Amino acid sequence: MNIKDSKLPQKKIVNDPVYGFIDIPNGLIYDIVEHPYFQRLRRVKQLGLTYLVYPGAIHKRFQHALGAMHLMNSAIEVLRNKGHKITEEESTAVLIAILLHDIGHGPFSHGLEKTIVHGINHEEISLIFMNKLNEEFEGKISLAIQIFQNKYKKTFLHQLVSSQLDVDRLDYLRRDSYFSGVTEGAIGSDRIIKMLNVVNDNLVIEAKGIYSIEKFLISRRFMYWQVYLHKTVIAAEQMLVKILERAKYLSNNNIDLFATPALKYFLYNKIDKENFANSKSLEKSSLDFFAELDDYDIISSLKAWTYSDDKPLSMLCKLFLNRKLLKIKIQKQPFDENVILEVKNDVQNNLLLNDSELKYFVFSGEIISNTYSIDDDKINILYKDGTLLDIAEASDVLNVSVLSKIVKKNYLCYYKI
Repeated sequence: MNIKDSKLPQKKIVNDPVYGFIDIPNGLIYDIVEHPYFQRLRRVKQLGLTYLVYPGAIHKRFQHALGAMHLMNSAIEVLRNKGHKITEEESTAVLIAILLHDIGHGPFSHGLEKTIVHGINHEEISLIFMNKLNEEFEGKISLAIQIFQNKYKKTFLHQLVSSQLDVDRLDYLRRDSYFSGVTEGAIGSDRIIKMLNVVNDNLVIEAKGIYSIEKFLISRRFMYWQVYLHKTVIAAEQMLVKILERAKYLSNNNIDLFATPALKYFLYNKIDKENFANSKSLEKSSLDFFAELDDYDIISSLKAWTYSDDKPLSMLCKLFLNRKLLKIKIQKQPFDENVILEVKNDVQNNLLLNDSELKYFVFSGEIISNTYSIDDDKINILYKDGTLLDIAEASDVLNVSVLSKIVKKNYLCYYKI
């Protein structure tokens, strides 16, 4: 790959509120940032519907991707200074891999994952986008794709993109903390990167950085339960899912709904993992339509649907847009079926709904989270004598058995009478 084929017209920088100035390293990366696929991320909120709880959390996937690239650039410099060989070709490739790692996110990020396209997650869609871009760029991002898929000989490069201590997490924790105002999530990303090293082709953290790692894990736990899985955020996300489920039900019954062209394509066609990359409507593929889909398609359609003749769709959209969210209760044990039945009876009688409509206004589910996985790539601490210890053993502060435990909570959402 010859990165000189794509020339940077002049030095390009982006002023980021978290890190200050971010450099665009070369012409190829600049061309990727300028591509419509990547520019779409300006219209996809990083934290989905979290802004309904934390009004400042309106930052976009675009900012996160650039921030992660900036941290990756710093990590490459640190590792090179410690004697680890990373060629210019590898450097560009790993920067592209992290830049594109989230390009497959749909509207409102995780909030609608697997709702618009069934059976496929954003990582798989990201890979489809990467392969398409690789065709357009005549194979120049092949190495980036290998690193993204962990098929390249240097495993630590993939770990920088995707692991329990990747630059993705380092950016989103710090960035999400900054924009949400939840200071418990603030981490020392610079300190952690300075402590990075490589042993036996695996990323490790030098012992001097152990306290920063402890803070990182605790901050991650706080952010999940205080921000990402905040009960009001869960209620809003589930309402939006139910709205789209109702719209899909109506479209399946040949009821004409207003929708932007991109959203209409997914409402009126059955698109799943098997046909996502290949199905076509006229001259456009499912990927082409997905590349046009963002937060604004959803909100524009919801505004129109408030005038729908369908009572559940109209009512849910009005409630959502005016932040009159369904009430939510969360507890560790499953909800008693008699309690759920009583709530259903109250809501059904109050709203005069039939049985098929009721499920959009009363429903239950499960939230699952864990902070650290002892089964995945471990966060290993490197001591001066060459000893390596998993953070679970090295830390005398953290109860890693608690942090690694899969926490399950049950929720009940219902219309508040």
